[in-house]
Amino acid sequence: MRWVFWIAAGLIAYTYVGYVCWLRLRVLWRSRPVRRGAYTPSVSIAMIVRNEEEVLDSKLQNLLALDYPPCQIVVVSDGSTDRTEEILRVYEHDSRLKIRMNPVSQGKASGLNDGLNLADGEIVVFTDARQMLEPAAVRRLAENFADPEVGCVSGELMLGDASDGESKNGLSLYWRIEKQVRELESASGSMVGATGALYSVRRELLTTVPPGTILDDVYLPMQVVKQGKRAVFDSRARAWDIPNLGAEREFSRKVRTLSGNYQLVQLAPWLLSRSNPIRFEFVSHKLLRLAVPVALAALLLASAVLTGSFYRAALILQLAFYALSALALSHLVKRGMLARIADASGIFVLLNGAAMVALIKFVTGRRTAWR
Repeated sequence: MRWVFWIAAGLIAYTYVGYVCWLRLRVLWRSRPVRRGAYTPSVSIAMIVRNEEEVLDSKLQNLLALDYPPCQIVVVSDGSTDRTEEILRVYEHDSRLKIRMNPVSQGKASGLNDGLNLADGEIVVFTDARQMLEPAAVRRLAENFADPEVGCVSGELMLGDASDGESKNGLSLYWRIEKQVRELESASGSMVGATGALYSVRRELLTTVPPGTILDDVYLPMQVVKQGKRAVFDSRARAWDIPNLGAEREFSRKVRTLSGNYQLVQLAPWLLSRSNPIRFEFVSHKLLRLAVPVALAALLLASAVLTGSFYRAALILQLAFYALSALALSHLVKRGMLARIADASGIFVLLNGAAMVALIKFVTGRRTAWR
């Protein structure tokens, strides 16, 4: 059981601390700054929507007001059953928009392929309906493509309101850590995946997305890297989203994302082969996180079984951590330092619980719904 304890502790520590430390050392040893410059290629913005009546009009107005030479805006409605298509018809005669309305939902991946067939720009920017882009977001993405080595650029997702600044809750803390990992990966090579709310790819590097693909924002950037180009992160290009969609909705969203990591290995087994130039980063960033829930359970069990003051203290600390997370998830602590610590622990448990559910879904073959 001592081996179980230390292997589990080592895996958890490497996943959340060790990998970041390794990236920092790699940046010091082999920094690869992007050679940005004034560059305004033609841009198509692709957005796939399904039942987005509450936010669609605001998002279209947001895209039309971007500080960039007129972009082509491609919108595909994937079998929407609310007022989405009614809203789109208002824009049908705007020459800046190309609209396709699929009568039956075929999934986001199929919608993306339809959108790519309509896109004419040298650069294709992908975005979702809910998040609002800052006016200069597309211009800042485009500046990175002045570097011929760059094939994909991800923007930054900010949780909060653009006027009030980023939220400080536990989920926002998780996102800040995630963005730091992507920034470090980018600074010395290529990041693993992009921010689905805002990322861009050179048109000639785009490939067909397999039907049913959950994580197009990982699949497409990894295809870019496979073709010898870099996938980089630019924190200056920002999209804003609601910081708290509710624990249940956030849990479902995370289950879907983590299920997508399992699916990626099925769709693209080359990700685990030498054909993947960033195989080590893919395993460290994406796959090891899927193993953390099992490691947490093993660590708790080993701590309960082993004797000695050290293992007893480890058990008490773990139980205290889970108690704090229970307080956060039940909203019993709302203010002060304890509330912030409890919130962070609650998010950690929620995300790892989602990883366990994703594993069960993968093993049992249950499909995840359209997001």
